[in-house]
Amino acid sequence: MTSSSFPLPVAARRLNGLALEALPGETPTLDEALTYCRTLATTHYENFTVVSFFLPRPLRSHFCALYAYCRWSDDLADETGDTQTSLDLLNWWENELLSCYAGHPRHPVFVALEDTVCRFDIPIAPFRDLLAAFRQDQKVRRYKCYDDLLAYCRCSANPVGRLVLYLCGYRDEERQRLSDATCTALQLANFWQDVTVDLKKDRIYIPLEDMDRFGYSEADLFDRRFDDRFAALMKFEVERARALFRTGFDLCPLVDRHVRLDIELFGRGGVAVLDRISRQGYDVLSRRPSLSKTDKLGLTLQYAVKRFIG
Repeated sequence: MTSSSFPLPVAARRLNGLALEALPGETPTLDEALTYCRTLATTHYENFTVVSFFLPRPLRSHFCALYAYCRWSDDLADETGDTQTSLDLLNWWENELLSCYAGHPRHPVFVALEDTVCRFDIPIAPFRDLLAAFRQDQKVRRYKCYDDLLAYCRCSANPVGRLVLYLCGYRDEERQRLSDATCTALQLANFWQDVTVDLKKDRIYIPLEDMDRFGYSEADLFDRRFDDRFAALMKFEVERARALFRTGFDLCPLVDRHVRLDIELFGRGGVAVLDRISRQGYDVLSRRPSLSKTDKLGLTLQYAVKRFIG
C-alpha cells in the first residue's frame, strides 16, 4: 500500500503532522498500526490528554485506535478547504470503514480498529454516525434552535462516549444516556470556546433563536461585537452546558473504578473550559478561552491524588 493509494490532496496528505509517505508500503501489521495510532493520540493538541496514565494499560491501545479514527474523520472534513473534496474523502473513509468490518482493513487506523472492534464486539453504527455529522458540517452552517443543535450532537459527539462504554464493557441504555449528556456538554463547551474559529468557516453553532432572544444578530457576531447582549447570550449557553455536565457526572459511580477517573477527568476538563469562559466575562470574541498547561497539570494532579488515595 503506497501513499498514492490514498486519494488525498496535499493539505490532507500530511494530516496531524504524520506524512502518509512514512507509512508502510503494504498493509501495515497490527503492531505498526498501533504505533501509528498511539503517536497520533499522544501528539495532537486537545483540551485534555486523550489517553492518560490513569487508564488501565490493556485499554490504552484501543482508546488510541478510536481516537485515531475520530481524528482522521474530523481532519478529512475540516482540513481540505473545499466542501466537495471533504465529502469525497469522507465517502472514501467510510468505504475503508466498511472494508474494516468486512475483515479487509487497509489503512493503519483500520488495521488497529479491526482488532478493537472484534475484541469488544462494537457495532458499526457509532462510527457511521460520526461521519454523518461531518458530512452535515459541509452542508449545514446554522442551527435554528437548540433542539436542532442537540440532534447534531447526537451524531457528532455522543457516539464517542458510547464507543468508550463499549471498551469498558457497558451496553445498557442508562449508562449511554448519562454518557450522552457528558459528550453533548463537551461538544457545546467546544462550540462556545471556538465561536471565532467557526466564524472563519462561516459556521454558527449558537442557535439563531437564542441570538434573537437576546437581540444579537449575525452581523453583530461577524463584527465580533462584544457587549451586554452577547455576554448574556453566552452565559445562557454556558449554563446549559453546565447542566448537562452535572447530569453526566452521575455516570462516574456506575463504571469500573479503573476507568472512572478518566471519564470524570474529561468532564472536569470541559467544565474547566466553561469556567475559563466565565472568568473572561463571557467574551470569547476577542480571545479564545483555553486551558493552559498549568490548568491541565492541576486537574491531572488533583485526580492523581484521588486515584491513589481513593
